[in-house]
Amino acid sequence: SVARREAGEAVRRCTGGLICPAQSVERLRHFVSRDGFDIEGLGEKQVEAFWRDRLVLVPADIFRLKEQREVLKARDGWGETSVRNLLSAIEGKRNISLERFIYALGIPQIGQTNARLLARNYGSLEVLTNFMIQARDVESTAYKTLISIDGIGEQVAADLTGFFSASHNQEALIALTDEVEVEDCVGTSSDSQMVGKTVVFTGSLSTMTRAEAKAQARALGAKVAGSVSNKTDYLVAGTEAGSKLEKACALGVDVLNENEWRELLGL
Repeated sequence: SVARREAGEAVRRCTGGLICPAQSVERLRHFVSRDGFDIEGLGEKQVEAFWRDRLVLVPADIFRLKEQREVLKARDGWGETSVRNLLSAIEGKRNISLERFIYALGIPQIGQTNARLLARNYGSLEVLTNFMIQARDVESTAYKTLISIDGIGEQVAADLTGFFSASHNQEALIALTDEVEVEDCVGTSSDSQMVGKTVVFTGSLSTMTRAEAKAQARALGAKVAGSVSNKTDYLVAGTEAGSKLEKACALGVDVLNENEWRELLGL
């Protein structure tokens, strides 16, 4: 993979992401570490041994080890019990929070704090991935939204967008998400004015899809409903809004256009 040097930096950074041969072992160790997937039985030496024997080259391979049961049992010092314990530990980690998943990827400059910020702001892996790809264009709304997050500057944004836009990382992520379930982040921050609010979306949005808008609302602690009622706090109306808009007006629900919604969220 290519090593790039950013302006003002003395060192080159590897751009190989999840498949970089030079960093594979370290990335795998980080992936299974306590703050990542936290897989018991996969310590540093074990990860290196599995990588050396080409049993685990990318993160998804960890969750395919069950297909190598007999090969594992034949390893020096291994047996049925040790293999069963390892595979059981791996199976128990097929569900993971978005925050821990982001951290486990080992993206440069994305530690636990930034992983938490990203999870809370984007809500789901699908939304995060789509936004990071769009944010490669520094003139895009997605980029401006990204760097508006407290703690995410231009250099961090460059690492994020570069990681998610690289085709080899996209392939590795697809393979990984075929094996694990990444749980959406539901915002619980008490300083978010959206916590506990019920929001309904209708019509077409221009800066994001409805699915992305809903995930973002959930990430900030809002409840997203499919229909308008007297319990609805906000109706976000895009273009070609229909009967939901009429009902919201009749019930006295606060109606926001897309720009007003973004302003409310501070985007």
